[in-house]
Amino acid sequence: MKSIVILISGRGSNMTALLDAVASGELPLRVAAVISNRADAGGLAVAAAAGVPTCVLEHRGFVSRADFDAALAERIDAFAPDLVVLAGFLRILGDDFVNHYAGRLFNIHPSLLPAFPGLNTHRRALAEGVRVHGCTVHFVTPALDHGPIIVQAAVPVVDGDDEDSLAARVLAAEHRVYPLALRWWAEGRLHLESGRVRVDSSLAAVPPTLIVPAAART
Repeated sequence: MKSIVILISGRGSNMTALLDAVASGELPLRVAAVISNRADAGGLAVAAAAGVPTCVLEHRGFVSRADFDAALAERIDAFAPDLVVLAGFLRILGDDFVNHYAGRLFNIHPSLLPAFPGLNTHRRALAEGVRVHGCTVHFVTPALDHGPIIVQAAVPVVDGDDEDSLAARVLAAEHRVYPLALRWWAEGRLHLESGRVRVDSSLAAVPPTLIVPAAART
């Protein structure tokens, strides 16, 4: 069975969605460890309660980003995962780290990339007046938030939305789409070819973009 290491910085809601999918049998893989760059990350207790090994590597204890990245890679590699999964990991990773895990590093971003890379995505979406927003699961590359797209989930922006209401709708979509992408990968149905992602035709009934109605809120 394939294994993953999950990186978090906070409460780990996407991590929890993945752990729940593993526990239910929906996601046929093993979570080898959860690693955080913050000792106060709430997700660490959730992972430990699920029986997943956890560890903390505080980025503030390192002189440089490169030193932290090297130590993080060493800690990850001790678990020998097949894939590294970013789930609310609030650190920009350097090129050497990203290249070390080329083709083996997933992230979920709260926008429909390539729109709104970086931070404050919901605020920016509202400011631009878009009518559709969402999230993207993608391979991580040295270009920030521009790796090959695996799957996206789109949600409507409705009248009266503020950052909180829109963020909640997008987060509900994230919790659906991240386990889906990981399941495709775990089942060997996901292929990265010449910088683009191909999903086996047997999954044609599952579109690469999910449309989540406005009622799907948390």
